[in-house]
Amino acid sequence: MSVLVYVEQVDGKFKKSVFEAVSYAKAIADKQSTNLTAISIGNVGENELKELGKYGASRVLNVSNDQLKNFVNQAYASVIAEAAKKENADVIVLSNSFSGKGLAPRIAVKLEAGLVDGAVELPQLDGGKFQVKKTAFSGKAFAITELTSAIKVIALNPNAFGTKENATDAAIEAFSPEVKSTDLAAIVKEVIRATNKISLPDAELVVSAGRGLKGPENWGMIEELASLLGAATACSKPVSDADWRPHEEHVGQTGIAISPNLYIAIGISGAIQHLAGVSSSKVIVVINKDPEAPFFKVADYGIVGDAFEVVPKLIEALKAHKG
Repeated sequence: MSVLVYVEQVDGKFKKSVFEAVSYAKAIADKQSTNLTAISIGNVGENELKELGKYGASRVLNVSNDQLKNFVNQAYASVIAEAAKKENADVIVLSNSFSGKGLAPRIAVKLEAGLVDGAVELPQLDGGKFQVKKTAFSGKAFAITELTSAIKVIALNPNAFGTKENATDAAIEAFSPEVKSTDLAAIVKEVIRATNKISLPDAELVVSAGRGLKGPENWGMIEELASLLGAATACSKPVSDADWRPHEEHVGQTGIAISPNLYIAIGISGAIQHLAGVSSSKVIVVINKDPEAPFFKVADYGIVGDAFEVVPKLIEALKAHKG
């Protein structure tokens, strides 16, 4: 038996969440006294693939196929499942990213495996049991899930485990599984990415704002604060609905679910739909002039005050600190 980790690439590069998934999978492999193999799909350079060894992957299966240059959910799931069978893997790990959310259940079905999505801790293997802590109820609670199947699929929440170096000289092997035409019935023709922004799902720091900003013309201070912190910018649903900010910045139950190390909410009341998408944040800071705002009930730190007074002072303090 072995552990297999899928490493998602974007334009031939790996994000931090990938190294986190490899670190997590390596820790599971060590618990089971077995080896860790990674599988990469798409055109990735040898130096990038070798870097996976830095976090514990002893082997890397490299699938380079022009048909799979862009992400195709069904085809990628088939390739990963085929790799799991080839490696006799009993645990398959991947990041619970946008693509991972679609891949994990498909892989589980193909392998007749048990599935845990939204994992936040290493599995507990006491007494022969395989139990994993995961988020539940849109991030408002945690659940302990026991997997009793022979094969197990785990999707790890970004920023839940961290990266841990475990240097290994990764051996790179070409892997060329058959790609069925039925898996390519719908394909991605083109991907247009926002290259000048920090990706929200991968962001460790996020500055978000809501209707308390009163209008799109006041977003300059939010962007300046985010820039000083090296953070991504986000917004509440009413803000994106009003076209004050682009819809890809909407976080919440019907938007993007995030789990940064720090989430700063400015002028957001904290409706339950918004909390569902951000409650996995490790530290939540709320700035709101309404002391009864629901967000304060879940905040780690709160400032009761007018955003137009508080945020400029924060910006001044950060500039002074950096100076």
